[in-house]
Amino acid sequence: MKIFYLALTIFGVLIPYGALLPWLMENGLNIPYLIQQAAANSVGLFAWLDVLVSAVALLGFILVDGARNYIKFRYVAVIGTLKVGVSCGLPLYLYLKERQLNYCLC
Repeated sequence: MKIFYLALTIFGVLIPYGALLPWLMENGLNIPYLIQQAAANSVGLFAWLDVLVSAVALLGFILVDGARNYIKFRYVAVIGTLKVGVSCGLPLYLYLKERQLNYCLC
């Protein structure tokens, strides 16, 4: 599972940024325009609000579960969630947890 979670972490960075980079190359780091484009219609707004709620839930989970299970480097998953999104933070946290569980079972 460690390799699976690590692969998902890598894809979770590459795929979203692969979609965002062409937009950034064309428009630059124009945050107000990015927000306007993201919320241009109700479907886009739905998707962004869904991701926002998921990110808040994930951050709470990482902080509470990580402290409860003494997961080392859990804050790296918090940073991944804030810098990239749930697509990076969730598999990264699961990777860290799986890695630690494997060390404890040896």
